[in-house]
Amino acid sequence: MATDREHDIVLLGATGFTGRLVAAHLGGRAPEAARLALAGRNQQGLGHVAATLDREVAVVPVDAADTAALERLAASTRVLATTVGPYSRLGAGVVSACAEQGTDYLDLAGEPCFYDLTYLRHHEQACRSGARLVHACGFDSVPHDLGVQFTVEQLPEGVAIDVRGYLKAHGTISGGTLASALEVMSAAPRGAALAIARRLVEPAPTGRRVSPAARKVGRSRDTGRWAVPMPTIDALVVARSARLCQRYGPDFRYSPFLAVGTASRAGALALGTAAMFAAAQVPPVRHRLQALRPPGTGPDQERRQRSSFSLRLYGEGGGMQALAEVTGGDPGYGETAKMLAESALCLAFDDDLPIAAGQVTTASCMGPALRRRLQEVGIQFSTVEHF
Repeated sequence: MATDREHDIVLLGATGFTGRLVAAHLGGRAPEAARLALAGRNQQGLGHVAATLDREVAVVPVDAADTAALERLAASTRVLATTVGPYSRLGAGVVSACAEQGTDYLDLAGEPCFYDLTYLRHHEQACRSGARLVHACGFDSVPHDLGVQFTVEQLPEGVAIDVRGYLKAHGTISGGTLASALEVMSAAPRGAALAIARRLVEPAPTGRRVSPAARKVGRSRDTGRWAVPMPTIDALVVARSARLCQRYGPDFRYSPFLAVGTASRAGALALGTAAMFAAAQVPPVRHRLQALRPPGTGPDQERRQRSSFSLRLYGEGGGMQALAEVTGGDPGYGETAKMLAESALCLAFDDDLPIAAGQVTTASCMGPALRRRLQEVGIQFSTVEHF
């Protein structure tokens, strides 16, 4: 990757709700000599965000729809992190520019169709240019991706491994997250076609298998409580890590669930998800849902401080079991901002990273180095039991 560029890290979308939180974290955690820049359409807004940081940062006005401007932006920096979503509508030009320019790319995309489209269009070019394209660098899907890797490390090597994750989260959804969720649901038919197209061209790991996640509502054999399969990108990201990393064994499966207390709550959650999916297929209804919480809005600091998450991971392999846990504060915003910012800092400044290029994951291209960084800012990875 080029080192003679004007900036070390550029944050695109710095004036948005999550973007401001990421900017604040970067400003406080980046090395003193780091060359940071904030980018977006609104120069005045960028200036206001820059003024809140206790350091000098550059301001770069750019429109995410301007292909030439995005090429220049990508060519000016070593790492480009973007919070501008929904990514399926607004992110294609950014990831394309990074793949062409050999610039490391990070986003918060929890959109499977965008994930697959990036692989189909840009993976090979990024491999040639040396760019690392890393999606889902927030609550989708860092706790799952790094947490599963941490759990796998507690188990023997060279054996079949099965990991099951149970998430409990307390927080408030923002307008941007709601927009992305509705985008994912409305694009489901196209997403299914893209997933098939990707499977036809993505090489399978030699002599190894990554099995599909379990997709059944029921009482968990691990916790004794009810669990609902998560309709999120997390299982796809973890599966990609497993394909890229031999350490996940010859046969690997990860199944993520939402942990709930009762059968009635599990049923209500499943029905609510189905109802929202159906509503997202009807444009007028989808637009009315989006209007309830416009992009750029989110919970205040007091509400974020009351929010938290825990992800319990039950792993089995080679006759051994491991129980690990990932815990943190406000999942959607405070911790997501830390995850994206620390991922950018890790790619820019950590020297002990695996050699990687193309569409990769936080686990496969940063792994323990990023875990160490997140531990330093309060996101904990711990072994609860090992037997």
